[in-house]
Amino acid sequence: MTKTDRPRLVVGISGASGVAYGLRVLDACRELGVESHLILSRAAALTIAQETELSVTDVQARADVAHKVGDVGASIASGSFPTLGMIVAPCSVRTMSEVATGVTSSLLTRAADVTLKERRTLVLMVRETPLHLGHLRTMVKLAEMGAVIAPPLPAFYAKPASLEEMVDQSVGRALDLFGLAWRPVKRWGQDVGPLSGDA
Repeated sequence: MTKTDRPRLVVGISGASGVAYGLRVLDACRELGVESHLILSRAAALTIAQETELSVTDVQARADVAHKVGDVGASIASGSFPTLGMIVAPCSVRTMSEVATGVTSSLLTRAADVTLKERRTLVLMVRETPLHLGHLRTMVKLAEMGAVIAPPLPAFYAKPASLEEMVDQSVGRALDLFGLAWRPVKRWGQDVGPLSGDA
């Protein structure tokens, strides 16, 4: 990307529970001046209906660009389209497994595959528990391929007062992996814990 371009981030939302993570990634991109390119899996539409009062159109409106999941000819399907990388929030086991095999059936997993082949940052906020051995082996394979496995786990040291604060902390820490510092994140040694001046 040239210095005059806005940074771009590809945002995937799969059908796993936890659509709030993807929504807050989109909100953070807007606040940070990052151009967001959204792909919703087909199952994500069901999760949006179950977990929010929003429509698919409402969610798409939060992104700068919303791509159709079947459009494998979209800009983000090519490595020549420069981005910071991609985050899948939340990431289902099916999505994770497709990326691990390289056999991609949608724009969401194709874009993730492109991110890996271009050696860009791919963050998968995997939402599943408990994990069986097949899940764990798939995660190891993805880590070996260069993906970052970042399950959205609560950071209790930040003393969250609400679900929203818990979501924001997880999202903010995931965005840190792209070099994006988002305001809501509470940082150890700065906002919480022993302050740097107390040493």
